[in-house]
Amino acid sequence: MVDPLAAEARRLRTVELLSGREIGRRLGIGKERLSALLRDVPAPEWTKRPNAKDELRVRAVELRGAGWSVPRIAAELGVAKSTAYRWVRHLPLDPDPEAEARRRAHAHRMSEQRWARHRAARETAEAHEHGRAAREVGPPSARDLLIAGAAIYWCEGTKSKPWRRDDRVVVINSDVRLLGIFLRFLESCGIDRSVPSYRLSIHESADVDAATRWWQATLGLPADRFRRPTLKRHQPKTVRYNTGDDYHGCLIVDVPRSRQLYWRIEGVIAALDTAGTEGVGSAEGEALG
Repeated sequence: MVDPLAAEARRLRTVELLSGREIGRRLGIGKERLSALLRDVPAPEWTKRPNAKDELRVRAVELRGAGWSVPRIAAELGVAKSTAYRWVRHLPLDPDPEAEARRRAHAHRMSEQRWARHRAARETAEAHEHGRAAREVGPPSARDLLIAGAAIYWCEGTKSKPWRRDDRVVVINSDVRLLGIFLRFLESCGIDRSVPSYRLSIHESADVDAATRWWQATLGLPADRFRRPTLKRHQPKTVRYNTGDDYHGCLIVDVPRSRQLYWRIEGVIAALDTAGTEGVGSAEGEALG
């Protein structure tokens, strides 16, 4: 049995050549219902209007070929920069590599000039905050080093697990300042820098010997306390930024016979946690009272 509504919709489309909106209005049905009724019926040619931006797109390609930049094309055609970019992104601004390099260098210089003042202001503010913080801290006391060293270890060091007891102080990090503070913490606990053993964890593509010498000279570490480094396999497809002469890998500091020191660090962290909990509890009690 033929659906009379479908038959009428098809007649309006093929005979009277009405648009979908006109047919929907005539029959009093919605867009989804109309689409189902006219699924196999092509729209009249008069409803297939050309894209109003086709001519602009062609003109954008012509201007790009003439060496125009995206912002200039957008301003000329009265469209958004993002639209102009989508139209011409497959076309380089200048096929000449040298000219392209000169253009990029010029753009870089202009950007540097624009941001130079802001960068100088930021660096001045940063230096001011650094100086103020240094004055607030002053020379660290033994208590300061104890708290700082325990906190550093609890963030970066290995820790015992309930299923695997390993009460031994081993820390690994790539930040030389952080490790310098930790070594000072060890010294405040009576552990000289000649006591721990040291080992590099570094990519095999790096200069391992140079990195080892750098750590030894920077932190004043004895060469005879260094063990064979752990080399990380180089993955050529991986994009790495820790490369070049400034890449020194991570340093592992392993303190022998350090069970008691590990327990001491645990105690410091527990004391800090308890102190914080007591402060919160008293504050809540005052609020409730």
